[in-house]
Amino acid sequence: MGCSQSKIENEEAVTRCKERKQFMKDAVSARNAFAAAHSAYAMSLKNTGAALSDFAHGEVPPAPPPPQAPFDTLLPPPPLPTEYQGTPNFQGTPLQRAASMPEMKILKPEMKQPVGPTIIEDEEMEFEPPEEEKLVRKRGGSRSTGSSNHYMEKEPPMPPPQQQAVPQRRRQSLMQIFGELDNHFLAAYESAHGVSKMLEATRLHYHSNFADNRGHIDHSARVMRVITWNRSFKGIPNVYDGNDDFDSEEHETLATVLDKMLAWEKKLYDEVKAGEVMKFEYQKKVALLNKQKKRGSNPESLEKLKAAVSHLHTRYIVDMQSMDSTVLEINRLRDDQLYPKLVQLVDGMAIMWDAMRVHHEAQSKIVYALRSLDISQSPKETSEHHHDRTYQLWAVVREWHAQFCGLIDNQKAYIKSLNSWLKQNLVPIESSLKEKVSSPPRIQTPPVQPLLMAWHDYMDKLPDEVARTAISNFAAVIETIMHHQEEEMKLKEKCEETRKDLARKTRQFEDWYNKYMQKRTPEELDPERPENNIKEAIAERQFTVDAVKKQLEEEEEAYQRLCLQVREKSLASLKTRLPELFRAMCDFSLACSEMYRTLRAISHRQKRPSNQS
Repeated sequence: MGCSQSKIENEEAVTRCKERKQFMKDAVSARNAFAAAHSAYAMSLKNTGAALSDFAHGEVPPAPPPPQAPFDTLLPPPPLPTEYQGTPNFQGTPLQRAASMPEMKILKPEMKQPVGPTIIEDEEMEFEPPEEEKLVRKRGGSRSTGSSNHYMEKEPPMPPPQQQAVPQRRRQSLMQIFGELDNHFLAAYESAHGVSKMLEATRLHYHSNFADNRGHIDHSARVMRVITWNRSFKGIPNVYDGNDDFDSEEHETLATVLDKMLAWEKKLYDEVKAGEVMKFEYQKKVALLNKQKKRGSNPESLEKLKAAVSHLHTRYIVDMQSMDSTVLEINRLRDDQLYPKLVQLVDGMAIMWDAMRVHHEAQSKIVYALRSLDISQSPKETSEHHHDRTYQLWAVVREWHAQFCGLIDNQKAYIKSLNSWLKQNLVPIESSLKEKVSSPPRIQTPPVQPLLMAWHDYMDKLPDEVARTAISNFAAVIETIMHHQEEEMKLKEKCEETRKDLARKTRQFEDWYNKYMQKRTPEELDPERPENNIKEAIAERQFTVDAVKKQLEEEEEAYQRLCLQVREKSLASLKTRLPELFRAMCDFSLACSEMYRTLRAISHRQKRPSNQS
């Protein structure tokens, strides 16, 4: 319309509305990331418990299978129960559910890139990762024993108590400790379900069409219907199908509310920008009219200019009234939709973190039982299977650390974006024209303001660094144990190679000796003959065999010492780091619980304003 684009963009009202739109866009993106991080963090808790349980199985020696009865003394199977007679596929023994984590792809050469667990949900999830990428934690058996976890794929079945070769032992104590830790991890995971539903965390495919272009669901047309529907004209009947409940606010979620608010913010930005263009055109026409008046232009020309000025002024007033309606709708969504949803989220977070505190506090007490354990009945060497479970635990704990950081960082970004948007939202959008345009009444302190301000301040003060460090340190300890195991397994391989070398050299010596003796006459074999060097020949070859034998003995002795050192270092590291880990998680959960209880008290003190017409 004649004014430069850059001049319009630099106007204060346009700049402020552009910032408002950007902050709301950031809030929508941060909410999506926060929801995904929340779901991923809950799953990492579940996976960590399962990985710890799997690791514990390797620290307990496997029990030998029960002796098989002779074939000819086997008794016929007992008759089927009455209710199963006639069922062709019944085998007589109920299947047990696998309770351990399934096999992972182990890529040991690339130690810097762990196999991260794929986030999956229960029945609520709307997608499934490839089968080979899953880290699923299933439950089986009774939780009351605290040791219901066992392998179904590689571990031999546990024999009856009277047939076990190891004391029920030691086995029960260690498995009970890690089984109880696993139970609390699973309970902590389950305590996050309520917040996951509020955040629609299971809809990980969802992205706002207004926040980015990656959305898989086209909400645009439906949300734009709301944009074009002016709330001040509620008397106009709805021409759309009444079966579509998208506009029914009782079904709104944080995601849809923010999506609507972003749409309205975009509309407000466009309206303010168009209003500024109209204002410049109006000012130009007024200036031209005054100039024509001074020149004494003919009355017909002046009347045309006056009509044009009057028309632009009328259009500007209408645009400003439309803008005011948009502001009203944004504020209505802010007070009637966004604020209640944030209060619900605070309530859910208070409940969740209080439950987290209880479970981490219980874990903090449970791990102190490790102090009374010794390694006398532990396996004497690291198996390949146990090393794989150690690698799995390292990868899962690293994932836990990454998801914990994502949970805190994305929540901070979410609250910061909302708080920044609100600061701009509370600044009135004023016109610089002398003519006063009616503006809607404004609430100076909407109920969401104290909540968001306190939430933002508390998040900045949250002591999350200690918990981040504790999880990272525990991952580093598991990595160290893993490297110790690798050294042990390499030395075992070296012993095996030396043992093979000894067997080869022994066979060579025996073959040579037999052939040598067969070729000699009795006179030549007489050791008393001075020219006979048979003793030297035999001693020379025997020395080579004895040297390899001594080398094997030294290596086996070093291997046994290293096995003991690895067991001692592993248990000592767990005794030290696990209490430190759960103490840090307990303290962090307590801080979060107190923070959300305070925020809940703040939100409950606020009185909702009456709806503005």
